Amino acid sequence: MSGDAADEVLDALVIGAGFSGLGMLYHLLDRDFTARVIEAGDDVGGTWYWNRYPGCRCDSPTEVYQFFFSEELLQEWDWTHTFPDQPEILRYLQHVADRFDLRRHITFGTRVLSAAFDQATQTWRVTLDNGEQVVSRYLITAVGCLSDPQVPDYPGLEDFGGEWYHTSRWPHGGVDVAGKRVGVIGTGSTGIQIIPELAAEAAHLTVFQRTANFSFPARNRPLRPGEMEGFKATYDQIHAQIRAAKLGQRFAPMPGSALDVPETERNRFYEESWAQGNAVLLFSGWEDLLTDEEANKTAADFVRSKIAERIDDPTTREQLLPRTHPLGTKRPPLDTGYFETYNRDNVALVDLRQNPIVAFTTRGVRVQTGVPDQTRVHELDVLVFATGFDAITGPLLEIDITGRGGISLREKWTDGPLTNLGLATAGFPNMFTITGPGSPAVISNMPTAIEQHQEWIRDCLVFMRDHGHRTIETAGAAEAEWTAHVSELAQQTLLVKVDSWYMGSNVPGKPRRFLSYLGGVGTYGEVISGVADSGYDTFVLDGPD
Repeated sequence: MSGDAADEVLDALVIGAGFSGLGMLYHLLDRDFTARVIEAGDDVGGTWYWNRYPGCRCDSPTEVYQFFFSEELLQEWDWTHTFPDQPEILRYLQHVADRFDLRRHITFGTRVLSAAFDQATQTWRVTLDNGEQVVSRYLITAVGCLSDPQVPDYPGLEDFGGEWYHTSRWPHGGVDVAGKRVGVIGTGSTGIQIIPELAAEAAHLTVFQRTANFSFPARNRPLRPGEMEGFKATYDQIHAQIRAAKLGQRFAPMPGSALDVPETERNRFYEESWAQGNAVLLFSGWEDLLTDEEANKTAADFVRSKIAERIDDPTTREQLLPRTHPLGTKRPPLDTGYFETYNRDNVALVDLRQNPIVAFTTRGVRVQTGVPDQTRVHELDVLVFATGFDAITGPLLEIDITGRGGISLREKWTDGPLTNLGLATAGFPNMFTITGPGSPAVISNMPTAIEQHQEWIRDCLVFMRDHGHRTIETAGAAEAEWTAHVSELAQQTLLVKVDSWYMGSNVPGKPRRFLSYLGGVGTYGEVISGVADSGYDTFVLDGPD
């Protein structure tokens, strides 16, 4: 659907064709709205289109990491592993697009440059990078929370004579590292996934680590005979379970304090959880593991002891043991053989806290040695940045979005994002942000959080149509109240004490603020349902012209 879109007024324009955009498109078409999706990639998939690096895999189990809007889709799709990898998830999303004939409503290979609300017509005028202008009543951003990659501003990168890549823009044909000297900068969840894969192929791998991270063994495996059939028979129960759970997963924290449990019983739970993998130890543990430092230390010490068992060299072991932050305050990744990778003869670790990067050179990466005025160059053929993203707000602020009165979203969010429910921001009528700042988003199973927003937006648009309303905009007071509530919940936890991308701390100059709602997916669902049931009492319908 490309044609002369400027001659028509769409009901809804959606930006992005990943989980958020595809599901939103389905719901809009299912309710007979005219809709169009603009997607920068050449295919559907979003995160799973762009991130094709070796080892890329989901850290939510297959039975929860999917759409639940179609019983037929649930019954016909067969997952193969307990944790799906990137190729399988991409195939799934491609299947969804084809099965529901969504592609004809998507414009691929095209970016949204700007979107401006026209008060005279009460529509959004959206400019694309192909020069086209699209007019739509509603603007729905489905741009993803982790889609604006960040490469640190090190001097001399332009001089580097080898190849370099960011993991989220991995070439679709792959990168041949066989027989080459490879460097990876970053040991977050992406680095932890890619490092074992590169080590198995490269002649030599140098890992540049700033922060040692906690990680849990994924225990990934092929699904056993009958498991998929078991999921299909109980999808109704699974769906109800994850919609009510705090993290949108099939587990929930235990009441009480870890400190009230005898050490032997506590460690028995930790041992059993560790054997399961999937960070069950942290998220099915006691409620205070993320609010009380002493309670957290009981789990952190246990995990550190398990990490230590996996590393042979004492010096390397000490460098890899996470001691700078409480367990769970940075994203807790799942790994497959990550720590064992450092036992290989062709792998070296550079601790950037002791040996910071000075600059890039034509031959590699120059670091300080700890001796005054002495540096060392690590010669590389291929350099990989696993350095993360400008999370949650970054993808939205990459687009020049202008609301009522000519105010830009970037200008409004100068001191940090302001939203009501993570769904809308005052001054931007008829605009919705799927998994925007102030929603559960990255602190939950993403498809569960996405589904809540898709359904709420769908029902809101139906309400607007049925009642003859033209515009809906969050009330400023409600926005301020929700933003304060999100901050208040975060302040009760250990997460705000740590510099992380959860706090925006990984991006120079970004306001330091916890960006997600910590009240839980189940509670959040009740809140947004209550707002809808009230006739959207925290919003202004048909506001000022």
